Amino acid sequence: MSSENYDMDPISREIVNVEGVYTDENGREAYLHKGEAFPADLIMGTTEWRLTELAQVKHSDGETSRHLIPKKRPKDQNHQNEHS
Repeated sequence: MSSENYDMDPISREIVNVEGVYTDENGREAYLHKGEAFPADLIMGTTEWRLTELAQVKHSDGETSRHLIPKKRPKDQNHQNEHS
């Protein structure tokens, strides 16, 4: 048996599984979110879509995570370490 991959590209009206930029047969690009349906072409109708760029989803609110901030030492410990 051959190890070639015979997966078909998704077609219009199927559900998007991976968020990102998709390109259809005509070269039209669209950013599609997971759970949306692939759009149909107004003239050709059903078209195939190919994932061309994965989405870069950030799960951050712009603040440094608390576990990455060093804990402050009491002043007494700082002076002891400097003189040791």
